[in-house]
Amino acid sequence: MKLSVNEFTILRDLIHERIGNFYSDDKRELLEDKLSPVVIESGFDSFLDYYYALKYETTGDEWQKLKEAIRVPETYFWREIDRIQVLVDILVPQYFATGTLKPLRIWSAACSSGEEPLSIAMALNEAGWFQRAKIEIVASDMSVKAIEKAKQGIYTPYSLRNLPDAMRAKYFKQVEERKWQITPELPARISWRIANLMARSDLARLATVNVIFCRNVFIYFSDEHIRKIVNSFYEFMLNPGYLFVGASESLLRITTDFELQDISGAYVYVKKIV
Repeated sequence: MKLSVNEFTILRDLIHERIGNFYSDDKRELLEDKLSPVVIESGFDSFLDYYYALKYETTGDEWQKLKEAIRVPETYFWREIDRIQVLVDILVPQYFATGTLKPLRIWSAACSSGEEPLSIAMALNEAGWFQRAKIEIVASDMSVKAIEKAKQGIYTPYSLRNLPDAMRAKYFKQVEERKWQITPELPARISWRIANLMARSDLARLATVNVIFCRNVFIYFSDEHIRKIVNSFYEFMLNPGYLFVGASESLLRITTDFELQDISGAYVYVKKIV
């Protein structure tokens, strides 16, 4: 099914408004490829009919199908591990060195199928932190299917390709050909949620944490919506507050509420305390 220029424009803008993902003009064919099967399967005769169905939908079913169709499931264990090691080796000890009895709270935003928060839990467990202190991890994604996969904890070698062999042997067992299941203790340490980063109510519920990992997400958003999300992060985050974004992402043009710091070779956005 073909997506005309006019249909692309109004559909693109609606997606941008509701869930943040932005498609530039040169991405029309990409959006057409991703959504054509959904439009046909749902029984619409055109993308225009589909647009109006989304715009006035009350059940959320079509929006959920769209979210599943456009999500980018590119993630794997131990990705950009230097940032996780900074959390485990420096930020966690600093936090508990103050003598606080409050738990350290971590949120993995847009966690896809769970490799990032599970890597965080794995690294914390390796350092013995779960036995020494109270640490809470929440992970969320807009995709119901992704969260279901994360809860199941079954992964292919593609997800494990960057994980050291010793870690794979310790935390995974092979259950089928090319399928490995993570030890259930790690997923059990994580609270899994469905959330939309464009929904202020979701941010208010999830961003009251000390550490946010929101990596390789903003590359799909416009500056306008990145600014809204980051402003909400700042508003709701606890002190001290640390924000991790992807290695290729920068917030320097977006906000002055966070100070970019080089902590042991990894760049971290630190919440400024006024």
